[in-house]
Amino acid sequence: MRNDKENLIVKLTFDFALEIISFSEQIRSVNRFEMASQIFRSGTSIGANIREAQNAESKADFIHKFKIAAKEADELFYWLELCKNSEYYPNPTIELFDQLHSINLIISKIISSSKRN
Repeated sequence: MRNDKENLIVKLTFDFALEIISFSEQIRSVNRFEMASQIFRSGTSIGANIREAQNAESKADFIHKFKIAAKEADELFYWLELCKNSEYYPNPTIELFDQLHSINLIISKIISSSKRN
């Protein structure tokens, strides 16, 4: 299923992962290692699963990888909301939430259109 032309969701999630790395390092700088690790893992996993889906063995495998990415995005939203609402953690930017929301919408659309085809 691999297609080597530029893929919007692959690029978006890669760039987003770089933003997540920066934010998790910001959290590490205030010695909140557990939260930084959670955010790092779920935030970078979104793109990793989407990248893996590009080499899916079947349509079902492709959809499954995207569903995992969607779950990771939901988990990340939870961790970011905790940071936003806690006085003990750096506050994530609105842009980070906006990027995550956009990625979620694209992932949902890809899953639904893949199921139809």
